[in-house]
Amino acid sequence: METIDRVDAVAFGSPTYMGGPAAQFKAFADASSDRWSKQAWANKIAAGFTTGACASGDQLHTLTYFTILGAQHGMLWCGLDIPSGEDRDGRNRLGSQLGLATHLVDGALPWSDLNTAEYLGQRLARMASRNG
Repeated sequence: METIDRVDAVAFGSPTYMGGPAAQFKAFADASSDRWSKQAWANKIAAGFTTGACASGDQLHTLTYFTILGAQHGMLWCGLDIPSGEDRDGRNRLGSQLGLATHLVDGALPWSDLNTAEYLGQRLARMASRNG
């Protein structure tokens, strides 16, 4: 948490497990309540990423959880600005504008999902540099 206190931007990430973020992420979120009460993370830029076992494995719910957590902290959200099916590089393969949603194909992340992750990280950094 101290690291987030010092940075301008953060990407929340967790596997989607049983329709939401894993228990470890939920424990982190619960432990952030002291910062919430002081709005210590207000105006920081936040993004989110998750992976699930299936293409439609309720990853959207995990991303929604991240956005609500960010909103409670007064953070500004950075989603994806790549329409699904419109990108020549195949990024945003699963079509989530809210953040990066992925799933494993034959036990590995497809290159297009890795490219999307890199793009989202770069976008988050650009937004943070404009905000700071």
